[in-house]
This record gives sequence, C-alpha cells and structure tokens, in this order.
Amino acid sequence: MNAVRLSPETQLRVDLLFLLSEREEASRLLIEECGNKLPFLEKLDEYQLERFRFAALKLSGGSMERLRKSIAQAKTDWRDLLVAAGFGNDVNIHESWLPSK
Repeated sequence: MNAVRLSPETQLRVDLLFLLSEREEASRLLIEECGNKLPFLEKLDEYQLERFRFAALKLSGGSMERLRKSIAQAKTDWRDLLVAAGFGNDVNIHESWLPSK
C-alpha cells in the first residue's frame, strides 16, 4: 500500500504550525504514520484523511513531540484523537480550523 500524500489544505496547516526546519519531518510523519495505515482508514485519499491529520496537527500546537504523541494516539484509537481535537461530533468541523502563525 502506498502512503497517501498530504492535501494542499493539510500542507498549509503544517506550514502555519511548524518551523521551516521541521516541516519536512512533520509532513513525513503525517504521510507515513497518520494516513491510510490507521485502522479502518485504508481506502481514504488525502482529502478524506484531512479530518484525522488536522486533529493531530491541532493537538500538536506546532510541537514535534506533541505531533508524535497525537499520531500515536491515532494509531491506538483515532476516535479519541478526533474527540480531543474537538472534531468528534461533526464530520466537517475540521474544515473551519486554521492555526494562526
């Protein structure tokens, strides 16, 4: 199974949250660890994965350590990740989240 790239909106949020020197690693983690390797998300594309990736990014607050923890939580049970990020009750609410620089 090939890793699913980031959507333009996901990349925008990575760019807003992380230092230039961390963006490549943050993107890599999302592509390789927080994508269609997550349980029951195997067939989703980069746009369908936005909700999960945005949740991990939101909880990271721009910290690589917190991003890794958020991705680990997603691997265990991504529903907990969605709830923690405030994306659990509305399948479209993540679309309105945009971090400030």
